[in-house]
Amino acid sequence: MKTNELLAEIHGRLPDLVKGAVKDLTPEQLATAPAPGANTVGWLVWHLARGQDSQIADLLGEDQIYETGTWAASFGLKPDPSDTGYGHTPDQVTQVRPTSSKALIDYYEAVHARTAGYLSGLTDKDLDRIADDAWDPPVTLGVRLISILDDDTQHAGQAAYARGLLS
Repeated sequence: MKTNELLAEIHGRLPDLVKGAVKDLTPEQLATAPAPGANTVGWLVWHLARGQDSQIADLLGEDQIYETGTWAASFGLKPDPSDTGYGHTPDQVTQVRPTSSKALIDYYEAVHARTAGYLSGLTDKDLDRIADDAWDPPVTLGVRLISILDDDTQHAGQAAYARGLLS
């Protein structure tokens, strides 16, 4: 198995995790925190999609999917490309209000499709390229991709757990 195939395999598991966390939840359920100050299911899935969208767009040198169409409006937000949820306060978490579970799934699927296409064309040599020299040591593309996938997997698990607390 090639490295990009390995990355594609783990990335390919995320859509089912996302769908399982949000499918058939009402807008009210998506916006309900399991405890005061906790992240909502809707925010967790929005955030994981936003993080992936932002970082992959940066790697590609393209606009984020979030900036196109009406994605932001379907979450009750403005299309601010810098708003990925990183550092959100509990008040900001409550402002992310998906219109439906379908809105979250559709946005994630659009982000996922672009990421899958990106991963399919990578070589092992590409993964050693410096993707971000603002860190010490600089971050390689391989490390950045693992970071994105790790973060998304954790948030998908958190969303599934929060969903279970809604019942």
